[in-house]
Amino acid sequence: MNDPRHDKDVATLRAFNRIYTRRLGLLDAHLDRSPFTLSEARVLYELAHREDPTAADLARILGLDPAQMSRTLKRFASRGLTASRGDPAHRKHQLLSLTEEGRAAYAALERNTRAAVGELLDELPLHRRNRLLSAAEAITRIFGGDTPPAPALRGLRPGDLGMVAARQAILYAREYGWDAGYEALAARILADFQQDFDPARDAAWIAELDGRMAGSIFLVHGDTPDVGKLRLLYVEPDARGCGIGRLLVDTCIQRAREMGYGQLMLWTNSVLTAARRIYERTGFQLAEEAPHHSFGQDLTGQTWTLDLRKAP
Repeated sequence: MNDPRHDKDVATLRAFNRIYTRRLGLLDAHLDRSPFTLSEARVLYELAHREDPTAADLARILGLDPAQMSRTLKRFASRGLTASRGDPAHRKHQLLSLTEEGRAAYAALERNTRAAVGELLDELPLHRRNRLLSAAEAITRIFGGDTPPAPALRGLRPGDLGMVAARQAILYAREYGWDAGYEALAARILADFQQDFDPARDAAWIAELDGRMAGSIFLVHGDTPDVGKLRLLYVEPDARGCGIGRLLVDTCIQRAREMGYGQLMLWTNSVLTAARRIYERTGFQLAEEAPHHSFGQDLTGQTWTLDLRKAP
């Protein structure tokens, strides 16, 4: 049985590929008004940026069939673009390099390509250009084969409080059908946090993944000096599964201990199952729960507590 979501995702990526290849002229017989096809241009680029590669090196780097690579290099040699010499370490290997004519051909191709891409960017309004470049950076990171970035925590910056309230309101409306009442609650909590902030008793962290906000958590002083409150934990949907929720909770617990709190408490709702699992795994105990009608839904509120005087 087909998965409609998967089919939609496949169609989205294929549509992007069609537009991208057409818009950048990648289907043209020659790339950027040059005498080279796209695959030839990529081989030329690697030859210009690598020292003495072999044909096998180039085929592996570019994922090209060795026979296709051999034909391309023969064409280059016949045009006087490449030279080869024996590898002293392996007699059967030939080390490749560009001739002066080959470097001139590459320089011309590079100028034309830069001009073509520059023209494409110049056609776009600034906001669309910035979105395009951000998307291109994201695609490069995803397909570039780099090690996935580790989540990082930082303190608050101007604008973070509004972003936290907005993102949580949007996500909980989308995932649980909560109405604007939750946004109002989050905004009040954050306004009180800012107004009553005490650096000896309060703290906050923003989680970042790949340079963007991926979650948050707040440590807020309670009504009694010995009790702190964990508030507004959340993780962006596309950042879940990276350990961000656990990192935020562990960090909040550690800071609460350092500040001398004897107990940490939080209030949540039973539908927030992922957060509840983290609370359980970090030692929180369910103290009480009760039904309530809030945010346009019938919910079960829960109070969880953690005794910080016990050894972690």
